[in-house]
Formats: sequence, structure tokens, C-alpha cells
Amino acid sequence: MRRLVFLLPAVLAVAVALRPLAAQKFIPKSILFQGDPEYTSDELMAAAGLKKGVALNFTEMSAYTKKLLDTGVFSNVAFKFDGQDLTFTLAPNEELYPITLENLPLTPGKELDAKLHERLPLFHGKVPADGSLTEDVRTALEEVLADQGLKASVVKTNGADPTTQKVNSVVFSITAPPVQMSVVSIEGVSTAYSSKVQSIADDAGKFPFDTASSASNLARIVEQFYSDQGYAAAKVEVVRSGNPSATPAAIIVPFAVRIVEGRVFTVASIQLPPGTPITKAEIDRALAPSGSPQGVRVRSIWVSISSRYRNKGYLDCKVTPHPVFDDAAGTVSYNVDVDPGPLYRLGFVKFDNVSDALRTVLIHNWQMLPGDPFDESYVASFVTKAQTQDPALMRSLAGVKVKYYVTADPNTHIVNVAIRLER
Repeated sequence: MRRLVFLLPAVLAVAVALRPLAAQKFIPKSILFQGDPEYTSDELMAAAGLKKGVALNFTEMSAYTKKLLDTGVFSNVAFKFDGQDLTFTLAPNEELYPITLENLPLTPGKELDAKLHERLPLFHGKVPADGSLTEDVRTALEEVLADQGLKASVVKTNGADPTTQKVNSVVFSITAPPVQMSVVSIEGVSTAYSSKVQSIADDAGKFPFDTASSASNLARIVEQFYSDQGYAAAKVEVVRSGNPSATPAAIIVPFAVRIVEGRVFTVASIQLPPGTPITKAEIDRALAPSGSPQGVRVRSIWVSISSRYRNKGYLDCKVTPHPVFDDAAGTVSYNVDVDPGPLYRLGFVKFDNVSDALRTVLIHNWQMLPGDPFDESYVASFVTKAQTQDPALMRSLAGVKVKYYVTADPNTHIVNVAIRLER
């Protein structure tokens, strides 16, 4: 809660017979700020609109105080004038949040922060969830875009932790016009893969632009394509290429893709941590020549390991392969790290859109009990397997479509399941 406080010493508390106190004007010998060393006097003077050597009355002092409070940067603001010095006492707002650009074609960082600070002296990289500073940042972002010839409507929303729902950022996004990325050049791609890489780039342009992830997502997809073909050391860089432009339909953000394909590497070995739930025989079978490219077969091994841990309740399992290349031999070996993460357990299961009688039958067949390690594969196959074991159940569920919804809490590691039957 923000509070505005006025402090007047006794020397100013005596009313002047012919002139109300609020109308009297004084020229402060000095204007001081105390309580929040984050901001300089010059920044606070500019933010409040104060100027040295200007005569002020009580009403005007109050207005400048309120202007500082309304920024949302301070939880309390008080002023005191003793006849010579005008002193503002500031209590910092402990709930200031970093800003996030959702789809603005701007580069977050020092340069943009400097532009915003130049317009808004109290902007030091963070803003309150609400307050005039936050609104001023929104307006300033529109102005920065306009300086680039981009007319756009920017809105502000509060980002929140998905679990606690507590505000953890202030998000700025363009609501109109749409913002899209476009790949304007591709360098380093061989003739054999040019059409496929171009297709991947074209597909990327169909999705909305994201300031933080559009470039990295495209790079990851192209790298994955090369990895699937056996180019395990391929490097892909996606960078901005020129200024964004406005069309009648959208704002277009241009990117260039730079590729170093490298060479095809043959897999020499895969080293897994002890206890990893996959056998050497399974790995050998996965790596054996087949209709799938080598890289696809290798990736299937990582997916299989992750799936098996997930089926044991380790939903956050991370499989990280570290390639070691032998350029002379043209081989790659993988040293694999596996982090299972915490064990998730079943909280409850419920069956929706079924009669009481059918629910009783389904619960009777359900074997994964609350507190058991959660196995999503059991959930996915439950109804089908239950029908094969119960002909009467199979008849009653003929033509029924099964949908299931899994809700996992990353803090308690409890998983709740809802299974819905639809005809």
C-alpha cells in the first residue's frame, strides 16, 4: 500500500492572516532526497518534475510528492519543509519486477534499458506491477518502435509463477498488428538439404514472433534436422538481419540462418550411467542400419531412456548426451548424463462422464493406488487393457473415446488424473 505523508514544522504552522498557508510560496535553499539510495537526486528531480530555484507553495509540494508516489517505485513518500530545505523521505517498494518483451522486435539488454532510462529516469531495469512508471514504460516502448517506423499497440500484463501465482515479471506485448519472423537468407546449406532447410524456415514464418525464443527455436529445429541425418557436429546460428518492417498485414522481423554442416559421423559408442533402464542389446538394435537415418535412431535411444524413467514416476527426467568427436576416424561417442529428478506419485484418479455403475467397475479394475509411483503409460492403456480382461466392459464401452488429463504439481510431486469417456 502506497502512502503520501506531509510534514510541516511549527515554523510553517502559523497561519498568515491575509494569505492562507497553502498559497504561500517559498524558494527552497536545497531539495534533498533520503531513504532510497537506488536513485540519484537528479533522477528524482526529473521524475518529479522539480526544478531548483523555483518558488513552491504547499499544494505544489504535495503534488510533486504525489507524483513520486504514483510511479509505484516507492511504498511511502513524505516531504518536510523547514523554511530552507525541502526534504523528501522515500520508502522503497520491495516489489519491483524485471520486464519481459513477449513479441516486441527489440533486443532486450543494456542498449534498450538506456533508451528507456533516458526517457524515464526512475527506470533501472525493473518496474512495479502497477504504477505510472509501468505505464510510462509501455508508452516509451511504443515510442521506440515508432522511431523505427513501426506503429504498434503495446499492452502490459503481469507474469506470474505458475505454481504460486505470485507476480514475478511485467510482460509487454504487441496486440496489433501481428508480429512474424521471416528468414531472408540461408548460408552454408548444401544443395542436398537446401529445399528441406528452406521448408523449415518457411514454416517458422507461419508462427507468431517471440522476442526471446524465435531465433533459438529455429536454430534448434535446423540443428535437429542435421543431427537426424548424422551431422552430429552441425552448427546453426540464427541472427537478426536488418531492421523489422511494417506491411499492411503485419510487422516482419528478418532473420538470417548461418549453417556449418560439418560431416557425417558414425556412432562408435554410447556410455550410460549405471542403472539406466535400457540394455546394450536394445541400443545395438536401435543403432543397426534400417530405413531411418542414423541420427533418428540415436535420438530414439534418448527418448526411450526418458520414457522409461517417466513410466517409473520420474516425470522431470533429463537425458543429456555429450558427444566426443574423432575427426580422423569420422566417429562420435556419446557420454550420457541422466538426471531422473524427483519421484512423482499418484494423488487421485477420477472418471468423468460415466454412470455410477460404470465408475464402480472401472475403479475396481484400476490398480495404481494413491501414493504409488506415477506411470503415465498405465493411464494411457488402462481402458483398453481393462476391456480385454472383461468382455462385459468391452461391450459397454463399444464406440467410446477415451481422453485423459494429467496434472502434476512440481512442488509436491503429486499427480492427479482425470479420465473422461465420450461417445
